[in-house]
Amino acid sequence: MKLGDGVEQAIHCMTMLSGISEGGVLAAAALAEFHGVSTSYLLKHLQALSGARLVETVPGPKGGYRLAKRPEEITLLDIVLAVEGPQPAFRCAEIRQRGPNPLPGRYFTRPCGINAAMLKAERAYRAELAKVTIADLLADLKATDDGGIAARGCAFLEIHERKTAR
Repeated sequence: MKLGDGVEQAIHCMTMLSGISEGGVLAAAALAEFHGVSTSYLLKHLQALSGARLVETVPGPKGGYRLAKRPEEITLLDIVLAVEGPQPAFRCAEIRQRGPNPLPGRYFTRPCGINAAMLKAERAYRAELAKVTIADLLADLKATDDGGIAARGCAFLEIHERKTAR
């Protein structure tokens, strides 16, 4: 299964947004700069996160983005579904019923076994993503960071965070 680049970008942005102060926001351009990605491409994903009510948008010249929920309340599944949509990765097109010399419908009364197996795997995958929150990712990072990663993020936020009222 291949997820789009937007999923990675969205997850990293969500972790960065968890570090801003109360009432603060980050502009999409700042998030894109920090991660070395296209602002226009990132904006598409930030809009999807906003539509899923995972981030709030503050309009205007001092506007930007901030988390709409606490990091403990946002799962990786929430982010994946916001960016990629709710459809399963595998979509059965019933090709077993196509081709030359098709069989009568009585051979297809049971659901496709391939589809059933793929949907079972999808449920397991989604269940695992639902167990991991942004807070979990931050705790894992804190446990393994020697301070360099945190210092880089804090220095960037010091320069780019915009203070607004909540």
